[in-house]
Amino acid sequence: MSSQTQKGMTAARARRLEFAIIGLCVVALVSIFQPFSHLLFSAGCVGVVVAGLAFNLMPFCRPGVSLAKVGQVAVIVLVIFAVVVALALASAWGYSLYLKS
Repeated sequence: MSSQTQKGMTAARARRLEFAIIGLCVVALVSIFQPFSHLLFSAGCVGVVVAGLAFNLMPFCRPGVSLAKVGQVAVIVLVIFAVVVALALASAWGYSLYLKS
């Protein structure tokens, strides 16, 4: 292993990751509020959800934090999101059963 991977991200790499997340947020919001394309609006809606999840990585965009740690946090965020979506779908399914009865 090189010394850079042991010590974590450099200041430039951490700044690039931070700007990439912020850029994703801005592009998603612009896509939602543009008045021309429904397809771009739909992509923007998905982008806002992805950007909101990615924004949870912002506290880890610091020099010295390894990319493996950022990846680990991203996996934790995705697992929590999957659990919440599964609970929401199960709740909607249960409510549909209630309405049928």
